[in-house]
Amino acid sequence: MKNLVIVESPAKAKTIEKFLGKDYKVLSSYGHIRDLSKREIRPDQEADQYPAYEIPDDKKDLVRTLKKAAKEAETVWLASDEDREGEAIAWHLSEVLGLKPENTRRIVFHEITKPAILAAIENPRGIDIDRVNAQQARRVLDRIVGFELSPVLWRKIKPALSAGRVQSVAVRLICEREKEINAFTSEPYFRVTARFFTLPGHEEIKAEASRRMPDEASARALLDSISRKIAVNGEESFKVADVKVHPLTRSPQPPFTTSTLQQEASRRLGFSVNQTMMLAQRLYEDGHITYMRTDSLNLSDLALRDISAEVKSKYGNDYYKLRKYHTHSKGAQEAHEAIRPTYIDKVTVPGTDQEKRLYTLIRNRTLASQMADARLEKTLVDIEAEGIDENFRAEGEVVKFDGFMRVYQNAESNADSGLLPPLAQGQYLGVESVVATERFSAPPARYSEATLVKKMEDLGIGRPSTYAPTISTIQHRDYIKRGESEGEKRNYSVLTLSDGKISRQTMTETAGSDKGRLVPTDVGMIVNDFLTEYFPDILDYNFTARIEEKFDEIAEGKLGWKNEIKDFYDGFHPEIEKINDLRMDHKVGERRLGVDPKTGRQVAVKIGRFGPVVQIGEASDEEKPLFASLASGQSISTLTLEEALKLFDLPRTLGDFEDKTVVAAVGRFGPYVRHAGSFVSIPKEMTPETITLEEAIELIKAKRAKDAANHLKDYPEIPGLSLLNGRFGPYFAYKPEGAKKAVNYKIPKTKDPMELTVDEIRELMAAQDAAPRAKRGSRK
Repeated sequence: MKNLVIVESPAKAKTIEKFLGKDYKVLSSYGHIRDLSKREIRPDQEADQYPAYEIPDDKKDLVRTLKKAAKEAETVWLASDEDREGEAIAWHLSEVLGLKPENTRRIVFHEITKPAILAAIENPRGIDIDRVNAQQARRVLDRIVGFELSPVLWRKIKPALSAGRVQSVAVRLICEREKEINAFTSEPYFRVTARFFTLPGHEEIKAEASRRMPDEASARALLDSISRKIAVNGEESFKVADVKVHPLTRSPQPPFTTSTLQQEASRRLGFSVNQTMMLAQRLYEDGHITYMRTDSLNLSDLALRDISAEVKSKYGNDYYKLRKYHTHSKGAQEAHEAIRPTYIDKVTVPGTDQEKRLYTLIRNRTLASQMADARLEKTLVDIEAEGIDENFRAEGEVVKFDGFMRVYQNAESNADSGLLPPLAQGQYLGVESVVATERFSAPPARYSEATLVKKMEDLGIGRPSTYAPTISTIQHRDYIKRGESEGEKRNYSVLTLSDGKISRQTMTETAGSDKGRLVPTDVGMIVNDFLTEYFPDILDYNFTARIEEKFDEIAEGKLGWKNEIKDFYDGFHPEIEKINDLRMDHKVGERRLGVDPKTGRQVAVKIGRFGPVVQIGEASDEEKPLFASLASGQSISTLTLEEALKLFDLPRTLGDFEDKTVVAAVGRFGPYVRHAGSFVSIPKEMTPETITLEEAIELIKAKRAKDAANHLKDYPEIPGLSLLNGRFGPYFAYKPEGAKKAVNYKIPKTKDPMELTVDEIRELMAAQDAAPRAKRGSRK
């Protein structure tokens, strides 16, 4: 072949191959083809051995295929992404495949369209080794932190924990916010609103008192004074003190960067950060949007011309305004373009409903960024009554020209907040009602995935390519979880003045929901406290941001990366050795709660192998310690001795069903019912402490019915083999006698599983048994 083009993903390869002629073959590297050696990395190793890289087993066949194709090609084009990670992938390909500089070309593009691909072919360059070194520095530094710090957590807290340079700082942000919330004391106050009306005409005006009332007595006193005033002066009690009308303009927001796309997709579409990036990746690889990992606000001249034509043709010249935005984010990287559609005249694109919704969001934001300001008119009316201490204010806002709001509403750009009737200074207003509603001061809000990304960006922690993986990692490691609490019921008071009488009602509302918000687990809080105390530099926000700035300087060729890594290691490693030598009386995070009155043994709560546990007794006691897992919603930091002892009431024997005992208990994965060797999860609306035998039997029967529906067929010729219907369709599960767990086998989509013969099934199983282990067991 004349030309071999190597890209990162097969989807990208498929799209690009359509644009290039028969002289080009496009293959995918499926991401990285090699990574750092799993052995310990020390900056004092010999220069030619540092850092050591290795090709994973599951990439060796692919490397052989790429090597063979590269040898047959006259020219090899390395077309990985244009960010630092993409540059590093190109360098690894060049090194591993043994490519020669004279017949190797590096090409980059930030959109997968025919003009962009052909322009990249016309303008190749060499591999930018400074960008490669910046990526090497990131990987090596992160590996050193993980390899050195994680074993400390295993020894001092519990096995299988991990620490990371960026992930630990992200966890710190969430833990500190949780501490702020726990330390916050909510204070009640009363918000007073009134409904006035014009005389004559009876047109309604809603207004609010100029300040909050500190308590119910103050609120009642205000309503009393208004009631007395109306009783004396009637409809001439309140009058308009002042009317101010002034114009307002609202400007559009710039086109999307990675972080702002993640934030808006979360706020408007309810997408997680990871979900947004997966959808954007597909839109990019299918040629619908530009590259989705960017912190640039720039739009190309060609894009600006196309957007101008689209706005003018759809909405008219008055709606167009040329705007050029500049990036202000801390440590902004390479000057890519902002995220925009490749063809702005495409109103929608083929794909899933989610892909279409994300594309529409990107397109509308891009169009709005080049549209005219919205013009509004705001009216402020002050209303007063002689002898009443409080003034009231009414606000009205009306859109005179919608401008960019025609296609995109900013977070603060609501529709008309209300058109007030014509009012003049000194005009009397009647009072329909005055309401004082009890409200409560609110603690700082827990982070959502989107607001955490914004905070990380503001602090300069991480980069566009690292936000989503960091947030996924801290949840996967069980340091952070997505809140599920609906909140708690609370009462509040409402005082209403109407027809000269004051009434009082007690209402109920739900407050304190953390649903969908990021909440630290006990493990996350304990690990964070430990790292903050003993490794303050690693968790320092400014230190982490400075490291990112050094990566930027390495990418610009201003710093030598190996020297920077060695300087870091020389300061970091002695701290690790110091902590390893530190003797502690008990495990980090352990709380002694008191003494068990029944046995006189010590009761403590701590992090166990599978999560938080209560322990009665010590390992040194003659009698073995007793353990109980914490229930859902309980925390190491707040658990009381009484609550801890109640956990030992489990497991509970509920009674018999079908001559077998039914037991309720809590295990590693939550509360469950056990019966005849089968386990059934207890739903959230029930607890193992209160579930009845009748409720448990219903759960057992429901699970049986579900299992029966999913169990399609057995095969007497192959004992232990079943055909099951799973989440991703039918599959075979094989669990021979004596095996601890079943092995799953995929069924090709071209085959009808019910029609397969026993011999065909044996062939299918043998073929999958011979496949590499990494590819086994998945039905996706």
